[in-house]
Amino acid sequence: MICAAIPATAAVGAKLNASQLDKPAAERKPIAKVTGIVITLLLVSSVIYHTFIWRS
Repeated sequence: MICAAIPATAAVGAKLNASQLDKPAAERKPIAKVTGIVITLLLVSSVIYHTFIWRS
């Protein structure tokens, strides 16, 4: 479940980021940074799951 959420999160983040490119840079929200943080957290949780929980 976590592994499938990683590309889905990237796709949603890319879509949201692309939809605001017509705005001036000062008005844009930091969607790319937030998406990167969420993907990093999903990767870490996936590694923890597959290292500790899945093997036991």
